[in-house]
Formats: sequence, structure tokens, C-alpha cells
Amino acid sequence: MTSDAHRQEGAPAGEGVESPAPEELTVGRAAALVGVSVKTLHHWDAIGLVRPSGRTWAGHRVYSGDDVARMHRVLVYRELGFPLAEIGRILDDPDADARDHLRRQRAQLVERISRLRKMVDAVDRMLEASGRGMRLTPEEQVEIFGDDWQPAWIEEAEERWGDSAQWAQYAERAAGMTPRDWKDVKAATDALHADLAAARRAGVTPGSDEANALAERHRALLSRYFDCTHSMQVCIGRRYVGEPGFADYYDALAPGLTVWLRDVIFANAEAHGVDPESAIWE
Repeated sequence: MTSDAHRQEGAPAGEGVESPAPEELTVGRAAALVGVSVKTLHHWDAIGLVRPSGRTWAGHRVYSGDDVARMHRVLVYRELGFPLAEIGRILDDPDADARDHLRRQRAQLVERISRLRKMVDAVDRMLEASGRGMRLTPEEQVEIFGDDWQPAWIEEAEERWGDSAQWAQYAERAAGMTPRDWKDVKAATDALHADLAAARRAGVTPGSDEANALAERHRALLSRYFDCTHSMQVCIGRRYVGEPGFADYYDALAPGLTVWLRDVIFANAEAHGVDPESAIWE
């Protein structure tokens, strides 16, 4: 009997079975190390995103240190919102340098941290403003905004967007506005809508200087409530067309105004370097 056989024969249960080298990890150990599930690693393996590059003598697949490093890069890109297919293309780019990847990841993480800090600040301001909001009684709201105004709309909007940074800005700004301020906002809104309807009836072309100026007035009006970027304005333009309530309101001002206003917003956004097809709520 060989010494190896002797050691296995006298070994306690579980010993004598081949184990991965210290730098190699089974799927369970690798999953625990990077903080994902075994199911996730199996999925990444199946789609070719992260495949275990080693094998034991018994044929069991194990992950190397390089494999684990790739997992961490996948997690960073996933946290930044990249689809898995795109992450795979980035990591498998033969012309990419590892340090370039790290610099890119760091820059994107710094940007994300900055946005999250702004969101935290916004939530803090929302908490401070909680319970205040629009400092108008329901009667004052109807007096300022018209007989068709429904005070319940404010509550509905809060239920829909109350967790957003933009609602925090709105709550903070609305809390400091007087009835006179709201009357000024209503007057500016009425004037803009009248000019939009007149431009639509006059055949003003989206993308023209006149149309772009109207789009900027529209964005400036929205920015009275929250900081509205061109990308966010595009998202609002989509909603105007997609939600019957908005479409009914604008088309009552001038036939076809809803679609025309969306096109005006899109053309102006393109002039400012925003692709309407891929614009997102920032």
C-alpha cells in the first residue's frame, strides 16, 4: 500500500478528496467572496460573462484570481446600470487596457457618488419641508388655478413622485412661495400656453429659432418647480403624448398641439446635444 493510499485509508471522512489550490475557488466560495448568489455565477457562466477558467483533476470547474477580479469589474459596471451584454463587450474589448477600465470605472463611480449625495441632500430638504408643501388652502388653489383645478392632484402627484429628488426640490420651493408667487406662476403658464397654441396655429416648425425659444420657456417654467434638464424635458414631452389627460388639455388649446409640443421639445433637446431616443430622467 502506498503512503498516499495509507493516508486516504486512515483519513477522516471528507479528507483525501482533491481540493482546489489555494488561489482557486469553487463556485460557492467565489459567490460568497464577491457577494452574489451561486445562481448568479451560473448565469454569468452560461452567457459567457464570467466563466471559471480552471479545473480540478476530477473535472470540477474552479475560479482563478483573475476570474474573481473580472467578477468585481462586472459588479462595478452593473452598479452603474450597464446591461450584462454591454458589460461583456466592454470587458472583452481586445484593445482595452486594464488600467483604462479602472480609470473609467472610477470616474463613473465618482459621478454616481456625486449624484447620490445630491439625492441625499434633496431628501433631507424634503424631510425639512415635509408637512408644509404648497402653503395654499384648497380655496386659494381654486381661486388661483381656476375652477377646474382639483387640490387632490397635489396628493396624487406626491404619491406618484414623492420619493424622487425632484419632488424634494418642489416641496422645498413650494413651501416658500406666497399666493402672489403662485399667481405669477399661473400667469406665466397661461402666457406660455397661449404662445404655444398661437405658434402651432401659425405653422411654426420644430427646430426653428422661434420654436426653440418656446421650448426654453417651457423648460424654464418647469424649472420653477425643480431643476429640469433637456433630457428630463424630453421625458416630460413623451408623457404629454402618452397620457390622455395631458393630450386632452393641450389639444383643447390648439388641435395637434400635444404632438407638436413634443416635437418642439425633442428638436430643441437635439440642438443641445441630447438624443431624444435615449434621453433618460436624470
